[in-house]
Amino acid sequence: MTIVERQAHWDEVYAARAETEVTWFEANPAISLALIHAADPGRNAAIIDIGGGASRLVDALLDEGYRDVTVLDLSAAALAMAQARLGARAAAVRWIAADITSWEPAGLFDLWHDRAAFHFLTEPADRAAYLTRLRAALRVGGQLIIGTFAPDGPERCSGLPVQRHDAASLAAVLGPDFALAESRPHEHVTPMGRVQRFQFSRFRRIA
Repeated sequence: MTIVERQAHWDEVYAARAETEVTWFEANPAISLALIHAADPGRNAAIIDIGGGASRLVDALLDEGYRDVTVLDLSAAALAMAQARLGARAAAVRWIAADITSWEPAGLFDLWHDRAAFHFLTEPADRAAYLTRLRAALRVGGQLIIGTFAPDGPERCSGLPVQRHDAASLAAVLGPDFALAESRPHEHVTPMGRVQRFQFSRFRRIA
């Protein structure tokens, strides 16, 4: 799937459903917040949410006083939903409509959060492009939080195949520059009441 096709797919998804109707909706992004608290960035830390879309994590980060928050998503429609929800507070956030595999980072971040974007990269070339951006944007000493479908989680999402992971497979992809700090299983309950098994892993960039 090309970048243009990916953008069109996700714009169509967000145009067809309300924010609270998509399977990945979370009213309270509790596990992401717990891992961010464990990473313990300062309130001035530069944080980027990859594939953040219409997620409510940005709301929670602003509520907690974080002052340097960026949300990146390939769907401008998803970002527009979040901006509309936040109202005037949206001006405090940097919004980037881009595909992570082609984005060119303009600065460094202290914390990189990704809930369920990486697992859509089923092609090795796309994963390599993601890692190139990660290494360019996350400072040494910074922390990386990735949530993906677990090995016993769904094989597809929103009509697309996914690449399931555990902490060991993520560590193998990331390589020796990233040290695993912790991994947590998570059962996400969709708005339709179905359980999806995820894993969330936190890494520290050491080189």
